[in-house]
Amino acid sequence: MERLRGKSLDYHGSMALFFCSLPVPRLPHFLLSSAPMLHTRLGPALAALATLTAYAQPAPAPEAPTPQTTAAPPEQALAGLDGPLFYELLVGEMSATHGDASTAIALLLDAARQTQSQALYRRATDVALRARSGPRALEAAQAWQQAFPDARDANRYLLQILLMLNRVSESETPLARELAHTPVTSKPAVYLAIAQLYRHVSDKALAAAVVEQALQADLHHSTLQPNALTLVGHLRLAAGQKTLALQAVQQAHALAPDNGASALLALELLENQVPEAESILQRYLEREAAPTIRLAYARVLMDRQQLAAARTELQAVLVHAPQQADAWFALAAVHAQLGQWEQAEQALQSYLPLLERIPEAAQRRHALQQASLLGARSALQANQLERATQWLQRVDGQNNLLGLQSLRAAVLARQGQLEQGRALIRATPSASVTEDLRKQQAEVQLLRDAGAYPQAYALQTQLQQAHPADPDITYETALLAERVGELDAMEALLRSVMVRHPDYHHAFNALGYALADRGERLDEARALIQHALQLAPNDPFITDSLGWVEFRQGNLPAALALLEQAYALRDDVEIATHLGEVHWAMGQRDRALTLWRQAQQRDPDNAVLRATLQRLQVQP
Repeated sequence: MERLRGKSLDYHGSMALFFCSLPVPRLPHFLLSSAPMLHTRLGPALAALATLTAYAQPAPAPEAPTPQTTAAPPEQALAGLDGPLFYELLVGEMSATHGDASTAIALLLDAARQTQSQALYRRATDVALRARSGPRALEAAQAWQQAFPDARDANRYLLQILLMLNRVSESETPLARELAHTPVTSKPAVYLAIAQLYRHVSDKALAAAVVEQALQADLHHSTLQPNALTLVGHLRLAAGQKTLALQAVQQAHALAPDNGASALLALELLENQVPEAESILQRYLEREAAPTIRLAYARVLMDRQQLAAARTELQAVLVHAPQQADAWFALAAVHAQLGQWEQAEQALQSYLPLLERIPEAAQRRHALQQASLLGARSALQANQLERATQWLQRVDGQNNLLGLQSLRAAVLARQGQLEQGRALIRATPSASVTEDLRKQQAEVQLLRDAGAYPQAYALQTQLQQAHPADPDITYETALLAERVGELDAMEALLRSVMVRHPDYHHAFNALGYALADRGERLDEARALIQHALQLAPNDPFITDSLGWVEFRQGNLPAALALLEQAYALRDDVEIATHLGEVHWAMGQRDRALTLWRQAQQRDPDNAVLRATLQRLQVQP
């Protein structure tokens, strides 16, 4: 009974790493933090005088003309400060330096109103922000914006401060004003900035509604509409409004099938369990798709264990971008999981030279270690122990010594030196209770992989006694109890998890599958598995369990439909084994043999597969 939660070789995550690896666009200024002015430590008076001198200088030339600006630069008026105003500014700056933000803001705002100086309005706002006084910062920014309605910096400050104060509904006007002043060609970058700006607000549904209202002009603009719809879709998805997000991406894709932004939204929906988005993504990929988006989709497929489809996408990426290092690493991981050890080795050999392009030595070292660990795991699975040792020699173990020692122990176990492997894991230094636990778990896994189930169960039982409230440890103990024939203990452990953690769907599924696999209490098994499926809809392992119940009860068409669904969700050896048996029972022998043959290539030692072939007396 191996109803585990999707064990797979280590590879990079999908969307998070994908977004990190994208070229960073030049974002609009208003996305950047409003850093308040910092004074040198020359003493309060000198610092204040230095600030006033800076205010009195002519303003630097702007990068580009600001639309609808008609007034002359107000900073020039500061050159003729009278005595009282100069003193007021000096006291204001000294107050700010000494931490009296309230006095400083009042004096600076008064001076700003008298001189009509944008620099002083900005300074007052910065002092309030530095003092973490949101209401005073909002007061200063509003005064600035009212005095200079066309000043974009004032508008940007106001927008950020409103969101900082979580006054989302009030942000619509400054957001619409900023969008109105943004050139059409700059809008896609601005949309990225807006998505980041609103991502931390608490009421995400309100944020989506406010942004959508501010975008009304762009949503009816022939050029901007697809990207504007995509922005709305991202915010709707962040608010949990998946149906509205799907509608947005469907409209965006219909308007611009080549638009990569809508493809990215489709990817995000797919990762959030919205399968209807996949057809949009696939239609985009049929065109001239960006390699980065195709790579991201491949990683989603890897997460879902649709390995053959992931391999196809990765190979397509490398046809157009052979220097894409991440694609080579991902392809190596896919080949390894498919049991294609030679191809995995070849992909890693193509990956290694590309590491020289990584500028940071630490990142280069980390990438080499990840590749070496993957190479060692692959060689170990292929039983190429010498090659596994060669890969392990490349790893220094500074960041993951236990992982390195566990692999070395596995090599020893394969060489018939199981006790030496256990000793190697036990000798690994640990500096905390958590690290001690991980060492014991690594030793259990070593024993389990070596088929030493009684010893693994004995050690796991010690872990269970030390951590009786940990559902994961209890669950793993139950699985090993079943391995050694302690069926009553297995059921008691799983039921204890169900009582303490009623949303822990793995326990319900494991017990239901165990009963179904033995052909016992099938109605109860069905109820347990259906409850698990309610807790985790579309989980391929639970769907497989339900299909297995149908098979045990003789409902072959229903079993076939469920197992085909599970296999489409996850290309797993055990699911393939069950699906093959249903085909075999229905007289579809060729399809069954194909499934078993492919599964055997991936994992010839899989216990469920071997038991099935032996019971049916089949040699694929």
